[in-house]
Amino acid sequence: MTNNEIKKLCGKVKRSSRSLALADTKIKNKALIAMGKALLKNSAHILSENRKDVSLAKRTGLPGALIERLSLSPSKISDMADSIFAIAKLGDPVGKTLETRKRPNGLLIKKVTVPLGVILIIYESRPNVTADCVALCLKSSNAVILRGGSEAINTNIAIFTALKKELVRAGLPGDSIAMIADTDRRIVNELLCETGSIDLVIPRGGESLIREVTVRSRIPVIKHYKGVCHTYVDASADLKMAEDICFNAKVQRPGVCNAMETMLVNRSVAKKFLPKMIKRFEKAGVEIRGDSETRSIVPGIKPATDDDWYTEYLDLILSVKIVKDVDEAIAHIMKYGSYHSDAIVTRNKNNAQKFLDEVDSACVYVNASTRFTDGGEFGKGAEMGISTDKIHARGPMGLEELVSYKYAVYGNGQVRK
Repeated sequence: MTNNEIKKLCGKVKRSSRSLALADTKIKNKALIAMGKALLKNSAHILSENRKDVSLAKRTGLPGALIERLSLSPSKISDMADSIFAIAKLGDPVGKTLETRKRPNGLLIKKVTVPLGVILIIYESRPNVTADCVALCLKSSNAVILRGGSEAINTNIAIFTALKKELVRAGLPGDSIAMIADTDRRIVNELLCETGSIDLVIPRGGESLIREVTVRSRIPVIKHYKGVCHTYVDASADLKMAEDICFNAKVQRPGVCNAMETMLVNRSVAKKFLPKMIKRFEKAGVEIRGDSETRSIVPGIKPATDDDWYTEYLDLILSVKIVKDVDEAIAHIMKYGSYHSDAIVTRNKNNAQKFLDEVDSACVYVNASTRFTDGGEFGKGAEMGISTDKIHARGPMGLEELVSYKYAVYGNGQVRK
């Protein structure tokens, strides 16, 4: 695409966003249900295109975690469709009156939710993002421009084509969703300068992609850089519960941002907890990197370096550290963590509340796995991404995070004195 073609496309999407902002909820829901059905109907074609992408990814040596995210199956397509159906059932976030004030001079002021406008999604390896973001943007009346990575281009086009047909068939503006099929990286830089057409950028992918987008963008960006997530096993923890939570947080899907990367264990339970826990991890193929105390309890594991505490492995690798109390656990998390998702396993209510109050992460858990940091698991149907920012949106971003507001002011001739 030439720079002029990019500008024209962004202009068309911006103009369509104004019509989409006025779309009726029933029509949006009808389109969403048709989109979900279209994914199921076209699953054979989508899987065929996905096999092309996966085959090329393997030949070019794409990391295993990215191949896992890239790969689709009939059940994954069914999950994508279910997410769209779930979004259709949620309330429309647009047009809600958040607050009403009647002023002494007679002015009636209403604070009303409105769409953000045009959202640019820059992502890699994850074809489900195509469906999730189109659905969430449609329900929240936002136009969207999708720019996926070259490794998933065939899959993304197949999904997008199926969805767009249903959008148009429902009578909604076809230009309100767009996909950049040209994988030239130069295009991203041009998109990030379209301040007159694009209102928000959400990058989804590895830390290097997100940092590059954040540095280059002239448009506001909502993001998280990485997920260095912790689970702290407290002195009063139910150790069987702790074992199950920690195993799930690391092993259930290690290549995602809400997987546990560091396990912190209270010194008073370490000798009882660690041998069995580490044996279970190693049986599942997890490489353990421990501090000196951990290695004295379970000999033969690899020593952890200071860099390990900062690392998002996205793999079957886990750092383990013994701490003296909840205060040391919190201090470690605040120094090495990424403000994403962190958990405590405890039966001590005071320690649980202390952890909730003092760990400044987007999602903080008591007696549950960090793997629940997900828009679908939070009842949002799906997510646009996970934000560790503190302005506007934080944590899994669903419909409520895709609207802003304006003030509707009703008068009867008032003038300011």
